[in-house]
Amino acid sequence: MTRVLAFAGSMRKGSWNKKLVRVAAQGAREAGAEVTILEIEDYPLPLYDGDLEAASGLPGNVVKLKDVFKAHHGFLISSPEYNGGMPGVLKNLTDWLSRPRDGEKPFEIFANKPAAAMAASPGALGGNRMLPTLRAHMLHMQMLVIPQTFGLGKAAEAFDEAGLLKEAKVSESVMNLGRRVAELAARLA
Repeated sequence: MTRVLAFAGSMRKGSWNKKLVRVAAQGAREAGAEVTILEIEDYPLPLYDGDLEAASGLPGNVVKLKDVFKAHHGFLISSPEYNGGMPGVLKNLTDWLSRPRDGEKPFEIFANKPAAAMAASPGALGGNRMLPTLRAHMLHMQMLVIPQTFGLGKAAEAFDEAGLLKEAKVSESVMNLGRRVAELAARLA
């Protein structure tokens, strides 16, 4: 079974990006994938520090997360835009996860796995200033980033009380990201 990992680069409980990535996850499920929703706040991490890594090795939560990422065939990532860029919590997560364990190649847990980038923002631009940066970051980590992205503007008004997108056309576009990642992951697995 193809496994897709879906997560948001936000730790906020009511995060629009958590809601958005869940919509994409539904599309992946419809395409036959088993989807894991990851809450990054469940794995507290210190700020990346090479001296800390040299002295103590990889923190326990990094090791756990590396195992989670390694066990999946594709990724759905939704991120807020902070000051035109991606949030520090997402960058810190990938900085730690990019550190190889003994016998592991750099970026091994990400390499050649399909991924989709999306964003939700309360502003009209929907995180679109940040999406090229996120895509470039994902490509650097050797993910196979699909060309389509999605930026959801006015996110505070876009979801209903159940966390679903109000507009069917928007929901379908986001679900298509999940479907594409799941379908490509199934072909590559």
